[in-house]
Amino acid sequence: MWRSIFHLVIVVNAWALETKLVTFDGSPGTTFKFTELNDPVMGGKSTGTWNVNPSGHVGTFDGEVVNVPKLKAPGFIKAAADGKFADVSSNLAGGLVLMVRSSTPDYQGFRVSFASGTRSPSYACAGGGSIPFSRGCFKAKFSVPAGSTFAAVHVPFKSFSDKWSPSTGDQTTTCEKDASVCPTAKTLQGIERIEVWAEGANGKIHLEIQSISAASSSHATQARGAIAARPPAQFASCKGPVQAKLRYGISGRTEPDIPVPVDANETLAEAVCCDKRTLAYAEPQFLFQAPDIALYSKLHAGVTTFYDSVCSAPLFKAPVNRTLADFKADTDEHGWPSFRTAEVVMENVKTDTKTGLVSSSCGTHLGTYLPDAKGPRWCIDLSCIAGNPAAKPSIFI
Repeated sequence: MWRSIFHLVIVVNAWALETKLVTFDGSPGTTFKFTELNDPVMGGKSTGTWNVNPSGHVGTFDGEVVNVPKLKAPGFIKAAADGKFADVSSNLAGGLVLMVRSSTPDYQGFRVSFASGTRSPSYACAGGGSIPFSRGCFKAKFSVPAGSTFAAVHVPFKSFSDKWSPSTGDQTTTCEKDASVCPTAKTLQGIERIEVWAEGANGKIHLEIQSISAASSSHATQARGAIAARPPAQFASCKGPVQAKLRYGISGRTEPDIPVPVDANETLAEAVCCDKRTLAYAEPQFLFQAPDIALYSKLHAGVTTFYDSVCSAPLFKAPVNRTLADFKADTDEHGWPSFRTAEVVMENVKTDTKTGLVSSSCGTHLGTYLPDAKGPRWCIDLSCIAGNPAAKPSIFI
């Protein structure tokens, strides 16, 4: 069985109870002088500019990241500011919120970092913990959604690490695996430097920033429920966003829970169902049994129809030509909702019997085709079939 067993762009119109760190409106305590810096290593050729529009209260970061000739690997550009930033220790369970927009949303090297408790913030943010006395600069990736309006991008504090490669910007130790690299409440009390990067990926960039704030986890959760995050365009398979309120408690799963790199702020459903980078992986085995899901307690007494989590197309109906006990036994045995031939809405389900990949008519990755001794069987991620029925016939059918 080739499926493995087993987090960001969160877009909202506004955030409440946030603590401002950076603005460009002249407000005391949040207005700092940012300076643009280019990769100085071995004749780096990356170039950039930083400008502030006083009337629009926006900082604009422009430039291009290209290979360092001697390294034959991408360099970096960044905009950095030093100062005494607001105490955001009460937001430790949440994260940074960047109000941003970009004409280059497909660029894959956007990062943000902040330094605290270091002997030299600029030195720490050049070393990333890889050289002596360079701990204390915490860095994380972020993505910018496409569109002409400013959007709030939430970067959880638990996605930051102060151990990362100064060559690529990639984390060498993650907060998830080693708590010693995570930001702490003490860290967030005394931020001394904030940086915005374009790093580790070649390409032109244009990023406009209205503000940088910190927000609590409760508001991050609220934001996730408002509009589902989507993978970057080149990795997105679905024809639209995942529905905001999925059935069976799936919308409560706001972490990717996938052992391959995806945007940290994708929900489980976006990562499993709509991100091409995760095709070989599934949602956690036995997710349907989790206390917050409890699928069996939510099934109809008769036949339950399962709908696409993106476009609402009906995909599976169970039980059909067998008992509910049979469906449960099949599902319990394999660890994911398991369907037989009579239960598949064939016109909406695409099955590649050679690769085993199963998708829907609107591009949603559903799971795997895994025949067994009883015949054809579709082993499906509940995250991808937890949609709500459409009020009108789906345009994808």
